Amino acid sequence: MRRALDIQHLKHIYDHIAGHYDLQHAFFTAGSDHRGRKIIVDQTVKPGDHVLDCGAGTGSTAFLASKKIAPGGRVTLFDLSGGLLNVAKKKAEKAGINAIMDFQTGDMHALPFSDNQFDVVLSTYSLCPLYDPTHGAMEIYRVVKPGGLIGICHSTEPASKFTAWLAQKIENVVWLLPYISLGCRSVSVLPALEQAGAQVVFKKRIGVPLWPFLLFVVKKTDNR
Repeated sequence: MRRALDIQHLKHIYDHIAGHYDLQHAFFTAGSDHRGRKIIVDQTVKPGDHVLDCGAGTGSTAFLASKKIAPGGRVTLFDLSGGLLNVAKKKAEKAGINAIMDFQTGDMHALPFSDNQFDVVLSTYSLCPLYDPTHGAMEIYRVVKPGGLIGICHSTEPASKFTAWLAQKIENVVWLLPYISLGCRSVSVLPALEQAGAQVVFKKRIGVPLWPFLLFVVKKTDNR
């Protein structure tokens, strides 16, 4: 796995690009980012759920979730970047849904939430930049309720060896441009979640061949 960027550097990058993050991410993923968010939300969120969008960014996933939680549901948006969350707040106010949303900054490696707190936890493209994505995934597992669902999208390795080789060559250049790469790299967290007792209920690969995403939903089966 490619070495992660320093967390303060990462925060600075995301604060800096907050205003155009949505366009940039959609462009470089050929729109598959939004497709992944919609699939994950459709597979996890139902009316009345208290949802944590972990690594919420500008709120794109949270806004999809907000359409499915009525009546009585709530969405908490959590992200390292205050700049990204400020964009999310403005979008929520414009859409008139800020009353059902909470916003909090912090590090995904140490979530400031109680064990077994949320009905659903979502992480779309937010584990990829972490210096320890497995630890971040286990924090997500900790805060979801037993029987609750976790929906994750993250970058994964291309399916073919040649495509993986080509992607690596391109990424060697892109990685030198952190405001383009955003510190994202291929990660693998599902094995750790399964070892912890998570039950896989959905799994799918999407995206362009060079930079695919793995989408999966797991159910928490214990009180950890």
